[in-house]
Amino acid sequence: MEFFEFVIALVSIGGTFVTIWVVLLYRRKEKQLPAAAQTYTLNELSKLADTMNQRIDTLEAILDAEVPGWREQHEQSK
Repeated sequence: MEFFEFVIALVSIGGTFVTIWVVLLYRRKEKQLPAAAQTYTLNELSKLADTMNQRIDTLEAILDAEVPGWREQHEQSK
């Protein structure tokens, strides 16, 4: 029984150190990212969101034409 307790303690301690290492590494990488790159990323995400919104609108228009009343059926299933 003592061996298993030792292994569990060892794994817990190792997991703690790995978690701390990952958090510190992430924070360091985040600080190294220049402000221009952050803005570029936000702009790219905004473009992707706009594209997805257009696709959703297109799919909803197709559903409206092909399956009348699909919105009501969807609302009832929630």
